[in-house]
Amino acid sequence: MTSDSTEAAPDGVLARIIVARKEEVPAVVGGFVLFFLLFASYFMLRPVRETFGIAGGVDNLQWLFLGTFLATLVVVPIYGLLSARLPRRTLLPVTYIGSGLIMAGFAFSLIADPDNVWIGRAFYIWVSVFNLFVISIAWSLMADLFTSEQGRRLFGQIAAGMSMGGLTGPLLSGLLVEPLGLAGLLLLSTALLLSTLLCVRYLLAWRDRQGALDAPEASTRPIGGSIWAGLALILKSPYLLAISLFVILLTSVSTFLYFEQARVVEAVFPDRVQQTQVFSAIDVVVQSLTIFVQLFFTGRIARRLGVTVLLTAVPLMMMLGFGALAIAATFPVLAVVMVVRRVGEYALVRPGREMLFTAVDIETKYKAKNVIDTFVYRGGDAISAWANAGLVAVGSTALAAIVGAIIAGLWALTGLFIGRRDRARQKPGAAAG
Repeated sequence: MTSDSTEAAPDGVLARIIVARKEEVPAVVGGFVLFFLLFASYFMLRPVRETFGIAGGVDNLQWLFLGTFLATLVVVPIYGLLSARLPRRTLLPVTYIGSGLIMAGFAFSLIADPDNVWIGRAFYIWVSVFNLFVISIAWSLMADLFTSEQGRRLFGQIAAGMSMGGLTGPLLSGLLVEPLGLAGLLLLSTALLLSTLLCVRYLLAWRDRQGALDAPEASTRPIGGSIWAGLALILKSPYLLAISLFVILLTSVSTFLYFEQARVVEAVFPDRVQQTQVFSAIDVVVQSLTIFVQLFFTGRIARRLGVTVLLTAVPLMMMLGFGALAIAATFPVLAVVMVVRRVGEYALVRPGREMLFTAVDIETKYKAKNVIDTFVYRGGDAISAWANAGLVAVGSTALAAIVGAIIAGLWALTGLFIGRRDRARQKPGAAAG
């Protein structure tokens, strides 16, 4: 593995574009392809999921968010058991194969009863849980493969695979939903998910060739610990608690905007087909802009200005966005705010969050991180969904936007705190925790 202190100039045209050293290029390409396949698999289904959510009634969305959180409560201890018993090399493949089988089960259920509303609701909840778990574990692998210095340079370019997949997925969905049907899309999504296992094998082989950060046999042993070890690690660490608060505030901002999007889209575009087209169009714009930022700016910003900028820029922009929505909650204003929020999250916030886990121990990377990415994330979703519903019921959407601006301000302050703690942790001799 390349030393953190090494600052050799990039070698080759591709390496110069992605700010990588020659020996790192294969891993960057492998990580890019892994996330491309993963997000193409998920984003094929996202427009369908959003349409199912509106079909059940915007006023009932908080129940789907609550159902998603409860489903996460079931899945988290199962994952904790797997991560305690399985070696790191087999944890991701087993998790992905299990997810693929469940997705295929939904496909055959839709074939048998395509108009069943409960299958649609269960599908909404499962996709909301599934996407967090598979993405979280993939980033755990990245944090395991790369050092902190490498993560700052390379995670933005690797994350561009997410955006490319997010751009390809809706296009595939739009082209293939008529000839394949919803069940066919689910089966194709399953095939894309399982194809990522080839990338995992390739990346692990690269890691072995470069020289592991720990003993070679370590990745073949179970991580160990209890099924609740991830939660225990968070409760004992002020640093991880701060990251958890950051995620809760992130999800609160996202959920407030999500509900506003549902209300505005339902009012402006009453037809389901139009709604799906609108969601797909927003996805295409978001992913196109995100790819550009990730490839050419994220790594350079992180290397020159630090993780703090990645964690605080978007919250500050969202304060302005909510202010605009409080004044004029129209579709054009909403669309701009949604695009800025999602581009910023994918291109800046998400890579910045993942960089925080490159310098922690293995159990934190695979257990505590997963709890934050799933249990904490969906818990924040559920709480903010009911809070938004309550604010709209007793006040108005403008009141919800004002509260959203306040939450965004707290989000920015938390990001500032975490960025400073991370910078202190990077200093030689700094204690973990």
